[in-house]
Amino acid sequence: MNEFISFSATYLPYLLQGALITIEIAVISVLCGSILGILVGLGRVSRNPIFSQISRFYIWVIRGTPLLLHLFIVHFAIPSVFPALTMPPFVSACIALSINAAAYIAEIARGAIESIDRGQTEAARSLGLSSSQAMRRIIIPQAFRRMLPPLGNEFIALIKESSLVSTIALYDLLRTGQQIISSTYRYMEVFLLVGIIYLFLTTIMSYIVKKIEKKVGAYE
Repeated sequence: MNEFISFSATYLPYLLQGALITIEIAVISVLCGSILGILVGLGRVSRNPIFSQISRFYIWVIRGTPLLLHLFIVHFAIPSVFPALTMPPFVSACIALSINAAAYIAEIARGAIESIDRGQTEAARSLGLSSSQAMRRIIIPQAFRRMLPPLGNEFIALIKESSLVSTIALYDLLRTGQQIISSTYRYMEVFLLVGIIYLFLTTIMSYIVKKIEKKVGAYE
């Protein structure tokens, strides 16, 4: 036990640096993914068949292929064809995770929008609001509140899924742990510490998300 504590005291600061990268990637990805996802979700419920089909196709392709493939396409495949688009691993990771998250958030947005009583749209139209005004002023604010619980779950999932960025040589939490193992050969201790940090991060984020949901009345 004392040996594990001593080992943890030595290498925990390095793992926490990697954890900071993990958090940064997750935050950026969920923010960018939310913006793109809401736009795709709006396209999904649009009466315009072109927007609707493009959104449907995007969701079908992204949700039907693995995140690891998206990472490899963004970081390796695209630069191999267009060298000018070569990006640092951090940027590639944020782009790939944002694109992936957007497909899931789009379905969250679609479900939230469709859960709003259509009578509210009809009432808004009877008051002289256009369809876009009714959507912007009446439907979306209510839908956003209903989106918060699944959005929080998506953010927590992104923290864990971001571990895949270690495959493109980005020194996140998992990659930092692998680097420590390569010099110490202490698999059990390192993976135990990595697991504890991931568990701590997801627990804290779950608590924060619950507080935000209660504050905005997401369950009302």
